[in-house]
Amino acid sequence: MFLPIRDYPNPPGVPIVNYALIAINVIVFLVIAVPLGMEIPEEGTRYLDEYRRLLGEGGSGFTITSYDLFVYEYGYRPAAGSPQTILTSMFLHGGFMHLAGNMLFLWIYGDNVEARLGKLGYLAAYLASGAAATLFFAVFDLDSDIPMVGASGAISGVLGFYFVFFPRNMVKVAILLFPIFMNVIDIKARFVLGFYLLIDNLLPVLLPSAESNVAHGAHIGGFIAGLVGAFLVGGRVVESGELEPSEGAVSARGPAPGRQRDMPLSMQSPEEQIRVFVHRGDFGSAAQVYFAAPEGTVDPSQGDALELGRWLAENEHPSAALTVFKRLLGRNPTGENAAWAHLGAGYVQVQFLDQPTAAYQHFLDAIDADPYGPAADRARQALEQMNP
Repeated sequence: MFLPIRDYPNPPGVPIVNYALIAINVIVFLVIAVPLGMEIPEEGTRYLDEYRRLLGEGGSGFTITSYDLFVYEYGYRPAAGSPQTILTSMFLHGGFMHLAGNMLFLWIYGDNVEARLGKLGYLAAYLASGAAATLFFAVFDLDSDIPMVGASGAISGVLGFYFVFFPRNMVKVAILLFPIFMNVIDIKARFVLGFYLLIDNLLPVLLPSAESNVAHGAHIGGFIAGLVGAFLVGGRVVESGELEPSEGAVSARGPAPGRQRDMPLSMQSPEEQIRVFVHRGDFGSAAQVYFAAPEGTVDPSQGDALELGRWLAENEHPSAALTVFKRLLGRNPTGENAAWAHLGAGYVQVQFLDQPTAAYQHFLDAIDADPYGPAADRARQALEQMNP
């Protein structure tokens, strides 16, 4: 048995929404599933005869409980689905092990995704993934009257977001092959999540060996929804290190402008204006030109962008600095300047925005971009400080 225990690194603070979702699922199970699961419905109870017809001859000898009827009413049935049951089905579970497995995965992976998306964004992503998972599953059997319940689809969406946002996070996995082998090892999160998607869900769909009450299609649909959602909100997190890019960074700026020195500054391109202002040391004006242009329409030299980002960070404009570094990385994802940009972005995340998880990724990316350069050395120092 392979059992994920926890992941790292984790963001600071309390993941309020993630804990609230776990609490709601547990409370619903304890308040509704447990007592109704021990109650036998009386003859004439709503949905009783309909549920018996659904079971047919295969249900002979099967004890129907009040919770079975509750699930039949509030679980999602493709043949009689509604927006209400899409929502309510996410908070119902078929048993304790069903609940425990889902909540373990939500506890491990949800806090990082909440830190990345924010509280409201995370809640919206969770519910939207759950809805997408339910509909993805239902479309393959639109006439089915069998109710589907569980948070698995929504949680699979969370896993999809995690897969994109945190490519280098690690997961501690307990490997229990009693009595041959028992140990806890660290595995890259993407391998763990890939195993979950391919082995636990895709293969059972492609090579069904026996009838299963697991909604593998919903898991796949939720995971895909999370992947798509992550890319729509900005792709994976990229973050890293100490900010001094001008010392050792490869300058792509070139000499001070000369050919256009007789042309009025207002008539020059935004890139040339930024270059002039940076050479003058007038970073405030350079920032005004940079952010006045629509996103994607101005592309200053890498050296100018690095110096502008550094100045913004040092003068307490961390969000603007992070924007400059990320845009530079978007246009120039490799090379020594990329390492310095990752380093600068990470510095901003750690020193000003209290986002060590994001900074951790930037430090690793700085090392990957230029393994033997000075930026990588500083990134390694930063990582050592984060993991004493």
